Amino acid sequence: MATIKDIAEKAGVSSATVSRVLNYDASLSVADETKKRIFEAAEELSYRKRSSKRYADQKIAIIHWYTEQEELNDLYYLSIRLGIEQRCKEIGMYPEVYFFDNIKDIKAVEIEGIIAIGKFSGHQVKELTAINSTVIFVDYSPNEEKYDAIVIDFEKATKKVIDFFLSTKHEKIGFIGGKELLKGQTEPIQDLREKTFQSYMKEHGLYEERFVYVGSFSVEDGYNLMRQAIEELGEDLPTAFFASSDAIAIGCLRALHEAAIAIPERVSIIGINDVSVSKYMYPSLSTIKVYTEIMGETAVDTLVERLEGRKIAKKISISTKLMIRQSVRK
Repeated sequence: MATIKDIAEKAGVSSATVSRVLNYDASLSVADETKKRIFEAAEELSYRKRSSKRYADQKIAIIHWYTEQEELNDLYYLSIRLGIEQRCKEIGMYPEVYFFDNIKDIKAVEIEGIIAIGKFSGHQVKELTAINSTVIFVDYSPNEEKYDAIVIDFEKATKKVIDFFLSTKHEKIGFIGGKELLKGQTEPIQDLREKTFQSYMKEHGLYEERFVYVGSFSVEDGYNLMRQAIEELGEDLPTAFFASSDAIAIGCLRALHEAAIAIPERVSIIGINDVSVSKYMYPSLSTIKVYTEIMGETAVDTLVERLEGRKIAKKISISTKLMIRQSVRK
């Protein structure tokens, strides 16, 4: 594992700054550009290296549904993007990164295909395919009969978390999650983590609606929602929480620390994604590892298959792994 010092050297900042950024220290005033360098350095240092130069000088577009600022608040998507860029580098492709609000800058005649990261409405899918008919979707499958997609089985991942909590004798289990909106729409996308948490907990006769809090996928909302839970539930606060992203879980840890609630002695917490900063939390964050690097690599390889003539659409589900660290009792 890369050390704080390794990250600091790569990002060109002090070890103290790296430590505070990776722990989402709210009192630290640092430019977004510096944060971005640190996060990207942490991700890149965790990647294995491969070499192969097969597609020299071919250009593809990476299109992100987030803005650049939103990506900094949810490192899940940033790490997928870096996985794509790393694989392109290995095979000699040239990736150009666009956020959806500037796709009009894409020169369609210059690109071989598109990798679209995130969630896209039907109208946006049409906009993308009008630029280039070869589009690979990552973390979303708008139409598995037509488009290639790289996805995660969040239903299985959620059940892994609940099964672990049950195996360690927790019965009062809470959920802190997020909602996502397609651009221009008001109805949130159904989140499989929240839906599965509700149904699976009901199967075990343990579901409590008052233990469920939902906001956005951000550190700030994780912090605010956990504070709300602490204030509203008091001594009835669950002994375990599943946070539906690491960003949310990081905010939850900070709220629990501020309230002097012992982790994991009083409250255990598990996130999902295993972004690189999870290892640097205190206590280190237990999480479902989502292989974002593999998602990115697979998207590039799937695009290459299309360029080489494959016509049939593929939907590829990448497995996950429960990583037990210090934020849970065993």
